[in-house]
Amino acid sequence: MRRSTARRTRAALAMAVTLLVAGCSLMGTGRDSQAPTVTLVTHDSFVISDELRKRFRQDSGYRLRILRKGDAGELTNELVLTKDAPIGDVAFGVDSTYLSRAVDNGVFASYSPENGDHIPIEYAYGGNDSPTPVDAGDVCVNIDLRWFEQHDLEPPAELADLAEPRYAGLFAVPDPATSSPGLAFLLNTVSTFGEQGWQNYWQRLLANDVRISSGWQQAYKQDFSGSSGGGSRPIVLSYASSPAAEVDRNGQPRTKALLETCYRQVEYAGVIDGTTNLQGARELMDFLLSWKFQRRMPEQMYVYPVLLGVELPDSWRDVAPRPSEPTEMKPQRVERNRAEWIRQWRSLTNR
Repeated sequence: MRRSTARRTRAALAMAVTLLVAGCSLMGTGRDSQAPTVTLVTHDSFVISDELRKRFRQDSGYRLRILRKGDAGELTNELVLTKDAPIGDVAFGVDSTYLSRAVDNGVFASYSPENGDHIPIEYAYGGNDSPTPVDAGDVCVNIDLRWFEQHDLEPPAELADLAEPRYAGLFAVPDPATSSPGLAFLLNTVSTFGEQGWQNYWQRLLANDVRISSGWQQAYKQDFSGSSGGGSRPIVLSYASSPAAEVDRNGQPRTKALLETCYRQVEYAGVIDGTTNLQGARELMDFLLSWKFQRRMPEQMYVYPVLLGVELPDSWRDVAPRPSEPTEMKPQRVERNRAEWIRQWRSLTNR
């Protein structure tokens, strides 16, 4: 009887503990569901860990809602189209190839977040208030190291090399009319070869059997031989940080970014003008520029943080170093000429 009583006592205690934990969990869920929400409008590639979302909730008192709107170009278009009836509180991911359009259409409200004075001046757009640089993602030509070793072929070093006959049929690039990195490559060719020379360069690429895909995913994941897709092309347009994702079991890189071919894209964030949740928007902007968020950006989104003093992961130092002198173009010049350059490119390539 004592054993039976003991078993019943333990069972009753276990049930009491279970109910208590469940009650606390429900109470926590209820409190969290009643917390105010701040909405981040961003692109499809935005990533944030559950740990960081919880940290933001604890630090600010706001729950983070994420609204993804395609790539950088689609995101910019959506922000412009909805500027009179904002769909969120903060926008993140408008890059330097589209930034002027968002600014000229009054998408962003003025706000200078905490740690804004720790951003290098070369990333700034216009004044110091808004929009705010958050990360840099350098678009570069990448190569499959093993393929070049197996074929005993010297890899290209700069953009001009890609048009040489020895690299015929080896290069894959995204369409600049439908892809943000593809557009960055087009801008790079304009900047490198000039207004009078870039079309001739593209004609040489076409004669060299360059493969043009609709977007980065297809070019990198399907056409490129150095990625998991196992494509047939050992040269692809991607990012300076891409080799950090292509390391073998021994820590050796399978791919390499050609740092003389890079074009700098800076991604910006800003408070959306007309938001009814100004305090939540400011809290989120401060969080995006916080040390805790910036430190995690490389491993979460394979981009370079903008805050001075934020170290890259140890594995990136040799595999994915920052380009020292990437090509850049003023956002205002891009905005003035982007549509015409794309029109000319389409006419040239019959796309």
